[in-house]
Amino acid sequence: MTIDPIPYEPVIGLEVHAQLLTRSKIFCGCSATYGAPPNSQTCPICLGLPGALPVLNRQAVEFAMRLILAVGGEVSPRSIFARKNYFYPDLPKGYQISQYDLPLGEGGTVELAGDGHTTRVGLIRVHLEEDAGKSMHPETGDAEAISLVDMNRCGVPLMEIVTRPDIRSPRQASLYLQKLHQILQYLGVCTGNMEDGALRCDANVSIKPAGTSPLGTRTEVKNMNSFRAVERALTYEIERQTGLVRQGGTVVQETMLWDEKAQTAHPMRSKEESSDYRYFPEPDLLPLRVTSNWVERVRASLPELPDARAARLENQYDIPAYDAAVLTDSRALADYFEETAATFPEGKKVSNWIMTEVLRVVKEKGAVIGEFPVRPAALAEMLAMVESGTISGKVAKNVFEKMVVTGRTAKDIVASDGLAARGKSRVCGCWIC
Repeated sequence: MTIDPIPYEPVIGLEVHAQLLTRSKIFCGCSATYGAPPNSQTCPICLGLPGALPVLNRQAVEFAMRLILAVGGEVSPRSIFARKNYFYPDLPKGYQISQYDLPLGEGGTVELAGDGHTTRVGLIRVHLEEDAGKSMHPETGDAEAISLVDMNRCGVPLMEIVTRPDIRSPRQASLYLQKLHQILQYLGVCTGNMEDGALRCDANVSIKPAGTSPLGTRTEVKNMNSFRAVERALTYEIERQTGLVRQGGTVVQETMLWDEKAQTAHPMRSKEESSDYRYFPEPDLLPLRVTSNWVERVRASLPELPDARAARLENQYDIPAYDAAVLTDSRALADYFEETAATFPEGKKVSNWIMTEVLRVVKEKGAVIGEFPVRPAALAEMLAMVESGTISGKVAKNVFEKMVVTGRTAKDIVASDGLAARGKSRVCGCWIC
């Protein structure tokens, strides 16, 4: 058998669903809070009972507008909701209210830095829809399988973000997701927690001979719940398609389900097209009209975004670009740095301490920076004591550990434990503690 020698390159487009951080669901007043007892946050509207009418959540619209504007997209002055018909046990209405022909937003770009150059991933659309419920399949040990359904998630607002087929490697796909995750968190519209399902990714993958234009037959890969899982799943599917084509086979358009434990993907169903969903305008919702004044009010509310903030920190605090990138990984971490530097204005020393000691403890304890026991003012006070010679850098690490455990201030610990430096050695000039 002759093996095809032609080099192939992948073409990847991502569809990301982000659960929006609204207090209530998109079309009813039920709580959208995650983690409530199963089936405790439902009503006739989100369960699709006869005669129940949906009412659009204004905050969900504004949250989606935030992302559209943040990535440089255009908010449509008029968009329409539609019924997307399909059967699934956790979709009680038998259809999902989504947007199809006229989405809320179109266009925009997400920029990825890496490998010495910038990659721009274009967006096709951003639209709103409602989430379905959640099916669970517990292992009971019985001969017959059991499926349970939790309808709490029905009607939770989702924002779907669809890219152009601009991604050329699994690594780029992972970087795009990480960047999108960062932007969503800065905007305050989504937790980004993939394990809880707050951020979910489906990937469309095809291969083509390198350097050619026509795209190959694409498959869809689902069930990836981490950045690393996305990278592994795409690597697997690209290798599968390449091996199939090289041996004279044909790629079939289908949906693949990723199995993280087995590190393989298997066919789930044939890939649907839009005609399979029988879209038609939602008769119970009027077209959504967005005025230019509304758009500008939302634009004015946008926070400083990660790339802009990293550039400002680099210039304002005279720190390397690498430090600025690390410190702006999350909005809370950037806030922590700036609050510390506001009291102790030595940017590089502050960034060094945060990147080594603070982030080390955060990682070890699985903590979040917003709840870190050593607050910025307390860290700044300790760094000032090192700068003044009250304590040495070595002693400061010991003091810091005690601050983390006890919540006491550096001054209190140094005074009570007798850690203040007593003077300089006449022999070597170092501080003797």
